[in-house]
Amino acid sequence: MAPVPDWVDRFEVEQFLFREARYADESEYDAWEALWTDDALYWVPVDGADSDPRRQMSVIYDNRSRISTRLNHARTGRRYAASPPSNLRRLISNIEYVCGRANPDGGLDVEVEANVLIFESRIRENRLWGGRVTYRIRKTPDGLRLAYKKVVLVDNDKPLPTLSFLI
Repeated sequence: MAPVPDWVDRFEVEQFLFREARYADESEYDAWEALWTDDALYWVPVDGADSDPRRQMSVIYDNRSRISTRLNHARTGRRYAASPPSNLRRLISNIEYVCGRANPDGGLDVEVEANVLIFESRIRENRLWGGRVTYRIRKTPDGLRLAYKKVVLVDNDKPLPTLSFLI
């Protein structure tokens, strides 16, 4: 791990995180998908933060291609388990700039961690999902992009009745 890269503008990074959350909340799938790098990884582990996704089950362990496939399914409107869609709002707090991580382009991504609280409203109930998110954000000529996102839910050892809040 390296120190936080010099290119990091904290305001710019935090606005990027807030925008990513809004796109997910408002089902702006094209905009949300455009935030990811080509080598992206999106991971939601089961039963702990330190599991090995290659050896243990994950809720989500998607590379860039699988992220696109997941969003294409969502765009069809035929996800019956999520019909009608949930109303969502994410709150991101306690943002910490952890370190720099080498990326395949030879530069450094910034690794950021934050707490998240997701409010999900469905026809018959409301739910709160809490967790800790690790982001790796890359500065590109086209702006900031998301290279890695790991969502560790507080209660990730329990069954999840829905995944719509995770896209």
